[in-house]
Amino acid sequence: MTADTGVPVLMYHAVASDPNDATRALSVTPEAFAAQMEVIGDLGLTPLTTAALAARWRDGRPLPPRPVLVTFDDGYAGVRRHALPVLAGHGFPATLFVSTGWLRGPYDTGGAPDTMLDWREVRELADAGVEIGGHSHRHPQLDQLDDDALRFEVAHCRDLLAGELGAPPASFAYPYGYSSRRVRQEVRAAGFAQALAVGNGLARRRQGPYALRRLTVRRTTGTEEFARLVEGRAIARSFAVDRALTKGYAVVRGARRISRKAVRARV
Repeated sequence: MTADTGVPVLMYHAVASDPNDATRALSVTPEAFAAQMEVIGDLGLTPLTTAALAARWRDGRPLPPRPVLVTFDDGYAGVRRHALPVLAGHGFPATLFVSTGWLRGPYDTGGAPDTMLDWREVRELADAGVEIGGHSHRHPQLDQLDDDALRFEVAHCRDLLAGELGAPPASFAYPYGYSSRRVRQEVRAAGFAQALAVGNGLARRRQGPYALRRLTVRRTTGTEEFARLVEGRAIARSFAVDRALTKGYAVVRGARRISRKAVRARV
């Protein structure tokens, strides 16, 4: 396998039979998740954690045969209830990126879109071999924040995870997938060794450790499409609409940033 072979990094959110409207589109049923993990096993893919993939690329070590990453964002309760038993049954590692202010417990800021894990459950997942990464504190669009708010979101998330789990997290995922050079620099300064975006493409070493791409898995992702994604086939076809919308929204977001800078300059 060459040094820049593309690696499918799967991005899941909720795993739930009956999700609410806020999480439905980006959720998968427990049955679908189990079937998708069967596909990974049947195809002979080798799941890795985010930290393990990035470390191999950083050190120049070869990747295992047909690597794939299974990642979850936000910290929904169904990850422990439905996904963990399936992962454990296959012996698959995974990475869970949590928004610390959405987890149930003493740091809960409210506003979570559905039922979330509590800290005891997060520790159980970590003890079971799931890598726990950061996903900010309150899940904002990080590239839209001023410097102080950005620093708080990244550093506070890191500090809470380090305090609760006994070690600082190594990996980070940008809420909504949005980042910028300034955001990536802040994540690096906070001590995270790598970070994931979205991009709906294969992750490659040349993307750099703080802009690795992922593939969105949705409720509408069927078994055949899933097999194509993890084999790196027909990805552009699966996400053609997403890419068109992303380009359009990037223009809007850029205009918003320019407007805010102009307002601050006048103050």
